[in-house]
Amino acid sequence: MQTVLMCAEAYNPDDDEDDDAEPRVVHPKTDEQRHRLQDACRDILLFKTLEQEQFSEVLDAMFEVLVKPQEHIIDQGDDGDNFYVIEKGVYEIFVLKDDVNVCVGKYDNKGSFGELALMYNTPRAATIVATEEGALWGLDRATFHRLIVRNNAKKRRMYEAFIECVPLLKSLELSERMKIVDVLGARAYKDGERIITQGEKADCFYIVESGEVKIMIRSKTKVGQQNNAEVEVARCSRGQYFGELALVTNKPRAASVYAVGETKCLVIDIRAFERLLGPCMDIMKRNISQYEDQLVALFGSSVDLKH
Repeated sequence: MQTVLMCAEAYNPDDDEDDDAEPRVVHPKTDEQRHRLQDACRDILLFKTLEQEQFSEVLDAMFEVLVKPQEHIIDQGDDGDNFYVIEKGVYEIFVLKDDVNVCVGKYDNKGSFGELALMYNTPRAATIVATEEGALWGLDRATFHRLIVRNNAKKRRMYEAFIECVPLLKSLELSERMKIVDVLGARAYKDGERIITQGEKADCFYIVESGEVKIMIRSKTKVGQQNNAEVEVARCSRGQYFGELALVTNKPRAASVYAVGETKCLVIDIRAFERLLGPCMDIMKRNISQYEDQLVALFGSSVDLKH
């Protein structure tokens, strides 16, 4: 999958000077359908940086797709037609390796897929098969280009300089860094707001854009502490990242993270993290040993990282 992605040329949204003249696609929906659609789209990172008006246009243009067990939603090698948001159902991801279809993951009742072929004008990089009855919401290629890809070009201009300054990403090629910008979402947090909860399943990775966060651990081993209170183990500020530990180790969150003052973070979901940040994995693994040293100093043990 990665080879296809890395060789691909991004669609150039500036070629579409007349795109405002294009008719808006609207699929009428009942209030109940629109409510379900909004719920399904609430955590889709690609939509997070859209203006409210653009987001409303996306919702207008989306259409419901009911799927049956074993139905192929997209097939590897085909041209991209639609982007899909999952409302319900389980969908397995297959990639052809040495003439054998290998299951490389699945989407379980949430998430989205199909954006790569539309963003980079490449064939589908995987086959997606429904394992049970389910429901999807589709967005056609033309609307995706007009609203999502154009917005990404604006996002690239906005975040290009910032991404260049993130030390973790220095080992990536420029084109790889720009693909990270394409999948970024942005989230703002108030002072004291909890961003990550220790023990929860991990689904994304964070880079601090502005403000500061504090990383707090409640030790599993030092239960004798008064109320087993959380202990601050680190702080991250602009350009630093957090949340990678659980994604690298495939374990629940090892710490809680809170905003210190008004804080803004860029967010990358787990699928994009795995797809795009492979070259940075060694750096992140080296940092795990630093966490272990900190935990030993604080608690006399690093067992918290191992459960």
